Amino acid sequence: MLSTMQDVPLTITRIMQHGTTVHGASEVVTWTGAEPRRTTYAEVGRRTAQLAHALRELGVDGDQRVATFLWNNQEHLECYLAVPSMGAVLHTLNLRLPGDQLIYIANHAEDKILIVDGSLVPLFAPALPALKTIEHVIVTGDADLAPLEGKGKQVHRYDELIAGRPTEFPWAEDIDERSASAMCYTSGTTGNPKGVVYSHRSTYLHSMQVCMVEGFGLGTADIVLPVVPMFHVNAWGLPYAAMLSGASILMPDRFLQPEPLAAMIAAEKPTMAAAVPTIWTGLLDHLDATKTDVSSLREVIVGGSACPPALMEAFEARHGVRIIHAWGMTETSPLGTVARPPAGVTGPDEMAYRVTQGRLPASVQARLVGPDGSVMPHDGTSVGELEVRGPWIAGGYIGGETGSDSVEGDRFHDGWLRTGDVGTLTPDGFLTLTDRAKDVIKSGGEWISSVDLENQLMAHPDVAEATVVGVPDERWGERPLAMVVLRAGADTGLEQLKAFMAERVARWMVPERWSLVEAVPKTSVGKFDKKLIRKQYGDDALDVVTLG
Repeated sequence: MLSTMQDVPLTITRIMQHGTTVHGASEVVTWTGAEPRRTTYAEVGRRTAQLAHALRELGVDGDQRVATFLWNNQEHLECYLAVPSMGAVLHTLNLRLPGDQLIYIANHAEDKILIVDGSLVPLFAPALPALKTIEHVIVTGDADLAPLEGKGKQVHRYDELIAGRPTEFPWAEDIDERSASAMCYTSGTTGNPKGVVYSHRSTYLHSMQVCMVEGFGLGTADIVLPVVPMFHVNAWGLPYAAMLSGASILMPDRFLQPEPLAAMIAAEKPTMAAAVPTIWTGLLDHLDATKTDVSSLREVIVGGSACPPALMEAFEARHGVRIIHAWGMTETSPLGTVARPPAGVTGPDEMAYRVTQGRLPASVQARLVGPDGSVMPHDGTSVGELEVRGPWIAGGYIGGETGSDSVEGDRFHDGWLRTGDVGTLTPDGFLTLTDRAKDVIKSGGEWISSVDLENQLMAHPDVAEATVVGVPDERWGERPLAMVVLRAGADTGLEQLKAFMAERVARWMVPERWSLVEAVPKTSVGKFDKKLIRKQYGDDALDVVTLG
């Protein structure tokens, strides 16, 4: 028996139309370092139509890829809305990638048009001659276009290109909800980056989950600050969720350092923000020193890597800001879990739930698989590699690539995504990740969680940043190396840090090798670059102290 329901496609076009009309009075504010730029969703809708007309004139009449090389700002939001809504595919390029990876990704995706921020022209221009499929370059803001000219591409200014065009567009009503809407590439920690293509349907359903209370709980009264870049898994889905819910957006543009972030929070009073832990670590130090008022923040979403409990406790105790832990990855769109304690759990008991990666929503199924391929029970203690599936979970990479960043090899099998994360699941759906499979330290036949050691180190009041990696050891196979950044003015010695750790973890887990640095190396999306740290150690490029 068939249902009697209408079969209306779930598309970004509908999100765009809803947000720019029903929520037309909501705002997008772009921080400039001085006077912020403000406009309404209704005006964004009109400019989105103008951009679509311009792209159509430049030859975008199907599923061509339109790449962006932009900060988080109004123009990037217009691209988010216009490109997929006209049936094309949005491809956000990571502006922190090295030139060779950038060239590989743009050529692999077969990008036809590139929209680049004027401030990034000097960074991007050297790569342009190697981009085989790019035909047009569109530059936002004021910039010298000379570095882009004479390289076989037509160059345009964004505002001039859309000026005077109609503010309405014949948006397609027949877009297949399963067709591509956007694409992101993994950060390429093993081999070349791999492309993940999101559908209209997956993005629509993901946006709904972001808006739900078990997600990020967005509503019309919210002002969202997506510090997480719009090139990083579509800013965790926040731009589309804001359009869907009517929440206003505060865009930080290029001003991602602690001082301007604190200033924009104090001035514009966002209610919710999102970024990786390293952003909030730096902001915490600034807030402690300046006493800037950030009390407008209802909560801060932290994902991308494990958030140290000490960071959660410090933000709440000293600034009244609640940190919410979340887990996801490029292949999961990225929302996988959000750590909201069950109803009725209060006080100290909350922290046991908040330090987990969070609870699975209904649309994300998960299982744990042991080294022998057996499915482990969800009992909160059995450990295995996390595998997930669901309507916004990738089932493959562009070109049929499988990837190999997991315990068992190929990323995809039996309809499940192997995440490469190792952890436990409770009967009521709370996920705790003990490590990445490739980062577990295998010492003398026992496993040591690098994440647990990092969390314990970060609990020391004089430690600003810390990461732990496994390095070769003749006796034990591997042993932990601790890399530490001390807070300004701190004089704590390594022997003191080792003694501190010995009080908090089993003595055999305490690192013997230590390295004090000014900053921990990070990947293009702000995670600790453990692959690089291991290489630096192997090349004797680190100043390492061995403590007996």
